[in-house]
Order: sequence, then C-alpha cells, then structure tokens
Amino acid sequence: MKHRTFFWFILPTLTAMVLFIALPIVSVFIQSLHIEHEHVLVVSKSCDPFGCIETTTIDQEATAQLRKEKPLGRFNGFKTYTNRSHLAFAEVGEAWRTSDGLPAFLNDVFNLPFYRALVFTLTYTFVVTPFVLILGLAVAVGVNNLPKLFKGPTIFVSLLPMIVTPLVGALTLFWMVDGDGVIGATLQRIFNDPSLSLKASGPLTWITVITYGIWHLLPFSFIVFYAGLQTVPMDTLESAMIDGASKWEQMIHVIVPHLMPLVTFITLILLMDNFRVFEPIIGLSAEAHASSLSVIIFNELRESGRPLFGAAGATSMMTIIGVAILLTPVLIRTWRDFNRKGH
Repeated sequence: MKHRTFFWFILPTLTAMVLFIALPIVSVFIQSLHIEHEHVLVVSKSCDPFGCIETTTIDQEATAQLRKEKPLGRFNGFKTYTNRSHLAFAEVGEAWRTSDGLPAFLNDVFNLPFYRALVFTLTYTFVVTPFVLILGLAVAVGVNNLPKLFKGPTIFVSLLPMIVTPLVGALTLFWMVDGDGVIGATLQRIFNDPSLSLKASGPLTWITVITYGIWHLLPFSFIVFYAGLQTVPMDTLESAMIDGASKWEQMIHVIVPHLMPLVTFITLILLMDNFRVFEPIIGLSAEAHASSLSVIIFNELRESGRPLFGAAGATSMMTIIGVAILLTPVLIRTWRDFNRKGH
C-alpha cells in the first residue's frame, strides 16, 4: 500500500483519537495544574455604644466575576499532586522520620487516602485479572466439550452476569449479603452468630468486592476464549492425540499457545478495566473499608457542592499513568513476539 493511500486510510481513526483521547487528556492535565479560586471576602464593621463588631461575608458578585475571568482557577503547578490528598510527600517524609520500623511506616503511609485507595486498586487488579483469565478459559473449554443440545442454554446462562448492569448487580449482591439477605442470613445461621456481618469487616468487604468483580467479568473472558476455541486446528489436536498426549498436555501444548493472542488481548482489557474499579464499591457501599482511585475522583467532583476539578484532574492523570505502567510489560512482550515472528 502506498504511503499516501495508507495516510488517507488511517486519517479518520487518527482524527478520532486526537479529538476524543489526546485532547481530553491534555485538557485534564492543564486543569490539574490549577485549583479553585478562593471566595472574595468582605469585612464590614458595625459599631454601637457597646463596641464594634466585625462581620465577614462572601462577595458573590466579585467571586463570580473572578471565576469568569479565570475559569481554570489559580495556577498551582504540581502542588496538587504532592498534597495530602494525593502523593502526600510531606506526610510520607514525616512518617519516615518518626515511624518506629518499616511496618509502622507502611501503616502510616497506607492510612493516607491516596495510598489506601491505591493498595485496594492494585489488589483488586492483580487478583481479579488472573482469576478471570483462568476461570474464563476453563468455562470455555467445558462448554466447548458439551453436547450440542446443551451448548446454547449454557452459553446464555454464562453470559447473564455480563448482561446485568454493573451497578444493578452490585446492589443485588449488597442486598444478598445484608443480615436479612440470603447470603448474610445463611452465614449467621452457619456460624450461629446473629451479629456476623460481611459489611462490618474490612477483609470480608474486600473479598465481597473482588468476588463480584470476578463474577461480573468472567463472561467476557469466557466468550472470547470460546470463540477462539472454534479456530483451534483439528489436525494439530488429532496429531497430539495420536502421539499419546493427554487432555492436559493437549491444553498446555496446543490450545493455550494457539490462544495466546487472545490471552494478551483479554489481559490488556482487564488491566485497564480493573484499575478503574468503581461500580462495585459504590453499589456495595464499601467505601468505609475499600476505596479506589476512581472513587477518589468521584468524591472530589462532588466535594461539598463545590467540585474540586484540579484535584480530580490530578487523580485522573495518575490513574492514566498507573494504567500505562500496568500495560507496559504486556505491550513489550507483544512487540517482542511480533518481531520474533517477523524474523
């Protein structure tokens, strides 16, 4: 294909990427360097025979005019990134100087809002992603080996978690784990403890959110792997069977290598999606024990009726950087495999 033809071929895609990806990211970055204007205060003094009283009020008109003249707010540079609500450089340094040993230092750091959210986000990502990959492949292989009569109904049932809206699914599970719900009441009877509550325990809350994440994302992994299984070369499988390979050996040496491009694709999608976990935490009302970077952004945008656009922009940029770091090893391996096959 000629260079000129190729350019006009990819121009619509490049234009869409610039308009809907590059420019919004640049806009968010610029916003993250600014903070909201302070209110313009007016101090008035009223005196009477018994003395004088000073009263401070907000000049709404002057404040509105200031915001109109500088809609981005006051320039703050990278200070938003380093304040207590984000990377907290000062607080981390103070903890390093005053903490008695590494465990105490880590405890102090992980009590900071950003790092507490980051720990849960990474835990959720690195637990849910491999489970969804492995279980999705297992379900796909199991369904593929079913008699033709049962495949259709089984596929339909397997896709139900993906059909349910994430927030609705999380709310449903929230009601089920309640003390009056099916799961909550059953656990109370099993352990003979009427006060047992999944919502009151931090570790149990984490397990509940992670379990929901696996349940909700499993159909995506399953359906992609199931489609990939239909393309496995039967000649290669039959040759492996003739050579005496067991089902497990066929899986490891024939099926999995054939599906590796799909494994890479699913891993990339899951890493991006899981690092932005939001709906399960909100739907399960788990913010007291589990938070994420997306939840921080959500809270900053509704802070006391006055959105903190600069803070939300800083958290968004760090989320984008986090996703890029997670995707880098997978992309590097994909590039190496591509070059190896090219040679």
